[in-house]
Amino acid sequence: MTAPVLDGWSHAYSGKVRDLYVPTSGDPGTVLVVASDRISAYDHVLPTPIPGKGAILTALSLWWFDQLADLVPHHVLSLDVPDAVTGRAMVCRRLEMYPVECVARGYLTGSGLTEYRAGGSVCGVPLPPGLDDGSRLPEPIFTPATKAEVGEHDENVSLEVVAAQIGAARADELRDLTLAVYARAAGLAAERGIVLADTKLEFGALPGGPDVVLGDEVLTPDSSRFWPAEHWEPGRAQPSFDKQYVRDWLTSPASGWDRHGDAPPPELPADVVERTRERYAEAYTRLTGAPLPDAWNAAGTARPGR
Repeated sequence: MTAPVLDGWSHAYSGKVRDLYVPTSGDPGTVLVVASDRISAYDHVLPTPIPGKGAILTALSLWWFDQLADLVPHHVLSLDVPDAVTGRAMVCRRLEMYPVECVARGYLTGSGLTEYRAGGSVCGVPLPPGLDDGSRLPEPIFTPATKAEVGEHDENVSLEVVAAQIGAARADELRDLTLAVYARAAGLAAERGIVLADTKLEFGALPGGPDVVLGDEVLTPDSSRFWPAEHWEPGRAQPSFDKQYVRDWLTSPASGWDRHGDAPPPELPADVVERTRERYAEAYTRLTGAPLPDAWNAAGTARPGR
């Protein structure tokens, strides 16, 4: 699952899911962002891709960028990309990224739940007693995290830690924008029968332009927890439109894998790939009301077992 060679672009970096390219000629202030079909869990990139996943991440991000354009500028310039990555790539403005994952939580789960159970707060924000897994918070909270390298853990931090890194005024601005984006997105999702439990955003500065621009992906099943509203029930793990099915299989006896050991994760069975694929597809169609992108359907025809 190496990054493809693309005419006119030079591969610069690969993250857990995305491959970044810089132009071999032309505007050096642009970057090509390619969403692969790779999937990660527990800080590992898994050996089995989810066919068409990159197309969903790209199409859903583009839809959300449109919904949020009046709140914050975004980094997308063009969809004029090489044929080999059509439908899963964007030409974007090159940003100086702020070194923080901007997380908004409206519900308690995941690492936030673990932190709350240990001390009654999340990222320095005190919360009322008696909350459980899946509980709705009295109001959404900003719970930033440090950015980690591939294979490392993000670390939840307080607003004060972020302020020490980038300045108090900028930290407050990122907090306010993150919560505004969450409020807009949570409202739109609710209209479509979906709970947006939390989401992670990344912002950067454009040299000579706006100081805060929304970058990376936005409000996809990889960066957010989406739950079907009809099944939301605090006090248990929630069914979700994301890679939770993969996480559950990896931690089940069926996988034979110890997430705390040194061995890499195993290949995913065909049924786990299919069910995960279905969840990504449902998230896209329920949120946007649009048919699945062509690149998703093209990937599906080539997946194993079909």
